[in-house]
Amino acid sequence: MAANNSRFAIILLTSLFFLWGFALNLNPILIPHLKKACQLSDVQSALIDSASYIAYFLMAIPAGLYMKKHGYKGGIIIGLLLFAIGSFLFFPAAATRSYLFFLGALFIIACGLAFLETAANPYITVLGDPATATQRINFAQSFNGLAATLAPLVGGLFILSGQSYTKEQEAAMPPEQLNSYLQSEANSVQIPFLIIGAVVLLVAIFIWKTRLPDIIETEDVYVERSLFKEKNLMLGVLAQFFYVGAQVCVSSFFIRFSKRVADIEEKQAAIFLSIALLGFMAGRFIGTFFMRYIAPAKLLAAFSIINMALLAIAVTTSGRVPVYALVGVEIFMSIMFPTIFSLSIRGLGAKTKEGSSLVIMAIAGGALFPVIMGRLSDATNIQIAYIVPAVCFIVVFYFAIKNLNVKDVKLSVAH
Repeated sequence: MAANNSRFAIILLTSLFFLWGFALNLNPILIPHLKKACQLSDVQSALIDSASYIAYFLMAIPAGLYMKKHGYKGGIIIGLLLFAIGSFLFFPAAATRSYLFFLGALFIIACGLAFLETAANPYITVLGDPATATQRINFAQSFNGLAATLAPLVGGLFILSGQSYTKEQEAAMPPEQLNSYLQSEANSVQIPFLIIGAVVLLVAIFIWKTRLPDIIETEDVYVERSLFKEKNLMLGVLAQFFYVGAQVCVSSFFIRFSKRVADIEEKQAAIFLSIALLGFMAGRFIGTFFMRYIAPAKLLAAFSIINMALLAIAVTTSGRVPVYALVGVEIFMSIMFPTIFSLSIRGLGAKTKEGSSLVIMAIAGGALFPVIMGRLSDATNIQIAYIVPAVCFIVVFYFAIKNLNVKDVKLSVAH
């Protein structure tokens, strides 16, 4: 019965990876869409990512403290409720065409996602054999990759209109026509986000009614030490900060990049992004398989080097080659988040929840680096701006090298 409970819990948790993956990967659709509907610059549109990812920085530690008192299940339910509320707020945000309202709704969604990730990532890591923890979290994150594949495809179909005008064309429009066009663009997000909110609310109710196994985190030699003295954890937080920054930069500006470099229209570019994220998902499954034979840290180091090379191609070549290079980057980013996460929290024992909170806080890198990239794009062009994620992968590579001989976690599960 205990084994069956663990398997069911893993299946249920895996569905959460899908939900938050879908929400976060709508941002690459929302960035060009709200840039158009709210008439934004690249830096302003990058604040869509900032509103999402700064929530991780602000809410990860409160989420960890909440779960320390109420357990993983309590954190998951709170996260889903916040997720649903933020989704429902997209309706009035679109009706008023208020960019600040949109940012507020995104922030609330991301607060919910911070609770979900702070709970689900360590939970699925310790819910089973410690020797296969990295494989297990990579498998669950593969469904995050599936959501990442579907989100731009669905978003491109139901949110993007495929209709855009230059600044000169908009200036030549009668005010009533321009306002009608911009309002129509804004309103296209209402129904999709109402549906997302309803689905998330149903999942919250289902989890509330379901009994999940509890986790006993055993004491170990590190338990008395301050988390800030755990060098590997601190390096993992830094690596995750730079990795998430790189991931968000690559995806969020993909549609703009495709238009600028290869003259690919937004709906077609959304399909390219969906293909890229399909590669991201496939990379997770393939990477999980290879981890049976190759140490996770070695694979992480190799993928970091490959991504730096692909980004160099994206920055220096022309035509569709740079777009194909970014597709390749998505594939080789696949294993990075879960591998950095599981390597970072190994050996923390009873402080796993608090350590996980710090690693989740590092997702705030997704709030900073897109703004840096947007400013560089405004100052030069979007192609040159892809130097930013290339630099981020240097830090990921350094973390991988420092983790080639890490020991397994010793945690147990009680029901």
